[in-house]
Amino acid sequence: MAQRPASGRMSAALRRVNILTLVALYRLAVRTQKALYVYLLALTGSDILSQLFIIFVGFLLETAVFHRDVPVLLLRSVSMMEFSANHASIWATVPLTVDRYVALCHPLLHRQISYPARARRIIAVVFTLALASGVPFFWWSDMWRVSRAPNSLDTALIWTHVTIIYFLPCCIFLVLNSLIILRLRKRQRHQMCKDESGKQLALPGKLGKTTAMLLAVTSVFAILWAPRTGVVLYHLYVSSVHNDWRVHLAYDLSNMFAMLNTAVNFFLYCFVSKPFRAAVRDVLLFRGAPLHPRRPLHHQRNAANASTSSISSTKRSQREITPLSPKRADIKM
Repeated sequence: MAQRPASGRMSAALRRVNILTLVALYRLAVRTQKALYVYLLALTGSDILSQLFIIFVGFLLETAVFHRDVPVLLLRSVSMMEFSANHASIWATVPLTVDRYVALCHPLLHRQISYPARARRIIAVVFTLALASGVPFFWWSDMWRVSRAPNSLDTALIWTHVTIIYFLPCCIFLVLNSLIILRLRKRQRHQMCKDESGKQLALPGKLGKTTAMLLAVTSVFAILWAPRTGVVLYHLYVSSVHNDWRVHLAYDLSNMFAMLNTAVNFFLYCFVSKPFRAAVRDVLLFRGAPLHPRRPLHHQRNAANASTSSISSTKRSQREITPLSPKRADIKM
């Protein structure tokens, strides 16, 4: 999936946006200790890795460093890592979608199974599988330069690629997002039937923001990666990129659209999340943020427990001092 050098400059700009996103999400993850930010961190980190490999292959190796033919082994190795990073970027959204589905449809179960340590283990498994899935693409043909028609190996690799990177995750997103939307509509109809005040609307509204962000992230992915999937299949069955300049141009543009997916998430987070906007503002203004979770509630609980224990001890002392009535004495004995 080697990108053209024209994509290198845009990728560098998008990488700066993702670094800002990564720092802001890291602050939120440390401060809130929520599994949601662990998944978003993994998504942003894999986007940065993907952009780094795009720049390394498409710009540094091919034009800026060697100014000559690059060893095929090096190009294919870095291209394989690029495929792995792309797979990790897309599949990191899958556990995020599952987490949101469980949070909305099974909230009690979500409280038990959703925590940062488990999220980190899930992301480690996803990244390991993504790295393994990139190994076959060591033999991926460079569509820009190969003049021959795609052979059986190219056909197998292309269909494996579009299945892993587009069709399979889109099916998962479609099913889970549909279940989430149906759940939200059912909850909304159930609330409309009640005549109670808006106290019960507070929690669904809060979950609605995160759900809207998830739906936007998955929808943007499906839209921006669709052109590239179509062009790759067109290259396979109709006309190759090397032989038709229009397919060549379409492939270049579709790659740029796919790269935009790695930067749109920043604006979605800013639009939906007020804590994320505050974290970004702190990073841009070089203001330090608390790196540990806030503890006022913890102190309040300690104070409440202390007051409760003092009240109970007082009651026990009063019972010890106050003589029992004859009736209670008979029961006690």
